[in-house]
Amino acid sequence: MPTTPARQRLRTLLDRRELVIAPGVFDGISAHLTKRAGHVAAYLTGSGVAASGFGLPDIGLTTATEMTERARMVVGVLGDIPLIADADTGYGAPRNVVRTVRCYEQAGVAAIQLEDQVFPKRCGHLPDKHVVDAAQFEQTLAAALDTRSDDNFLVVARTDARAPLGLDAALERANRYAEAGADIVFVEAPQDVAEIERIAGEVGAPLLINMALGGLTPPVAVARLQELGYAIAIYPSNLVRRAALGMLQGLSELNGSDITDLPVRSPADFFRLVGLTEWLEADARYAAAEATAWA
Repeated sequence: MPTTPARQRLRTLLDRRELVIAPGVFDGISAHLTKRAGHVAAYLTGSGVAASGFGLPDIGLTTATEMTERARMVVGVLGDIPLIADADTGYGAPRNVVRTVRCYEQAGVAAIQLEDQVFPKRCGHLPDKHVVDAAQFEQTLAAALDTRSDDNFLVVARTDARAPLGLDAALERANRYAEAGADIVFVEAPQDVAEIERIAGEVGAPLLINMALGGLTPPVAVARLQELGYAIAIYPSNLVRRAALGMLQGLSELNGSDITDLPVRSPADFFRLVGLTEWLEADARYAAAEATAWA
């Protein structure tokens, strides 16, 4: 498959070694506004697509085809602006990853993000995450790298090991994934500035960092991220969370309702607006039933 101007543009931006800021887009208007505001890249946020497109929390409920079609539409809006697209765990075994990569590449995205969580995954800033064995994720990564037909289609390897295994394990995985061929490495949810600095100093690959509003990672100035050498900073929740708050305020103005018990301060707050509590209750109920059946 021939390369695209957007993919070439992302390569050029990364070669300049200047921090690429990628706002989180999730629908047509967020993509249009990102373009019109002069941003040079965008990030297709899985949590934003789940909530805005399907009324779902970010706990592994969206499918590869749903995300691919949203990516295709957003690419059409952005044109030459590169889109870095969230693809969760690749949506299955390595053979599923092969299909996912083919679909995302055909949709025109510039880079695909894959992560080492156990399926079904959950937002990186929610508790109770689990990761697969690093060797298993390296199979996912190999499937993605072998499948792409355009070397300018970049593969981002994300590790969520910080929460369940600690920072040392996350750093070890990050370097393993870089050695396995990942173009960009993403250590999810460092919990303080010292951890952000350690990641920058100890991972030998271009780095992506997630600046999720109200998440586990503290806000850090763009200038400081540039000094540390981060390649890309994604801001997945800035647009969708502000849009949600604006809609709540507009609804309140129409009927005088009190929205103080509907906060949008953290990822968990936002996901509760689209049914997180009910989905987790269902998960716990059926997990308990399965455990009973096998006792």
